[in-house]
Amino acid sequence: MKSISNKLASLMLAAGAWAGSAAVSLAHAVNDLPGGPSVNQLNLAAPVTKIAESQHWLHWFMMILCTVIFVAVFSVMFYSIWKHRKSVGHKAATFHESVTVEIIWTIVPFIIVILMALPATKVVVAMKDTTNADLTIKVTGMQWKWGYDYLKGEGEGIGFVSTLDTEQRALSNAGGPKKGEEIDNYLLKVDHPLVVPVGKKVRVITTANDVIHAWMVPAFGVKQDAIPGFVRDTWFRAEKTGDYYGQCAELCGKEHAYMPIHVKVVSAQDYSAWVTGEKKKMAAKLDDPTKVWTLADITKRGEKVYATNCAVCHQANGKGAGPILALDGSKVVLDAKKELQIALILKGRNGVTPDGKPNLMPGWAQLSDTDIAAVISYTKNNWSNQTGQLVQPADVLALRK
Repeated sequence: MKSISNKLASLMLAAGAWAGSAAVSLAHAVNDLPGGPSVNQLNLAAPVTKIAESQHWLHWFMMILCTVIFVAVFSVMFYSIWKHRKSVGHKAATFHESVTVEIIWTIVPFIIVILMALPATKVVVAMKDTTNADLTIKVTGMQWKWGYDYLKGEGEGIGFVSTLDTEQRALSNAGGPKKGEEIDNYLLKVDHPLVVPVGKKVRVITTANDVIHAWMVPAFGVKQDAIPGFVRDTWFRAEKTGDYYGQCAELCGKEHAYMPIHVKVVSAQDYSAWVTGEKKKMAAKLDDPTKVWTLADITKRGEKVYATNCAVCHQANGKGAGPILALDGSKVVLDAKKELQIALILKGRNGVTPDGKPNLMPGWAQLSDTDIAAVISYTKNNWSNQTGQLVQPADVLALRK
């Protein structure tokens, strides 16, 4: 069965490549992305987990079974129509009811359904078995980025936000890659990929801060909705090292196309080294919230925080874009009551502007008190916002409680 399905897949892919070659020549130059989409891809993504392999087998089993049924039923139907047509002297039969026929067309479909249900049930049950995981990671969807928190296993306590690479976002805002420019991972590159060890069972717990998102990595055979107020889970065990890509698979708003997923599967040794490095970075970020900063020092730090977390939406010039409000000249930023902007960053906002336009922003409570104070001080003293106002980490800590 598997060899037949592979041959069929190869024929389909070859036909697709031949048919699409003319279109590709007119588009941007692009190559297959290992672990991601391929040029003229017709088949499912190449599997790197047992679950994904089972899904592939199940997909082709169902396709072949349905094709055989289709051909058999319509062959009998068309043969009967042709063989017993009126033009060659046949007359319609006058029989009514047949217990034998009714038993046959009840039993045969029942057997077919059982043949389809048994392997499908086996795969679905395996997909839901999240027990005995080596690593547990919480994935939080937010407009429009992913938050990752390592809850259990090696790396416990590590947490970060993964956002579309700012250079690629800027490229998209400028109209996309130029003709002939090769960017195989266009709109799939992130600043902080999710890192996991090869051969280990990884339980993924999904939730969301705002609207429904969906965490999907085709090579893993994983697609799990992330719903606000609910906790869902799935799992995978990658059997090959490499980079694997996906995207939010739920229409979550204007920036839906800018929510890529990048999972980096590494060896056990490399994973341990990565965990050590991340924990050192976290320790370095544990600033004393009682430290008093000068305006020059804190705005310098705030510039880096803004470039990493804020510029992708509000742009480097602070002008915003579309429904993303500008920070340059913003009333909240310019207001002398710094508590307004601190509360906005900690809790986010879900509303509309006076003219009825969406006014949304995710909360950024996962940032440290120092980083929040730094980015607020930066926005209050950058572009045309020369307020001279300074926000200290202690100010953020006071409102966080």
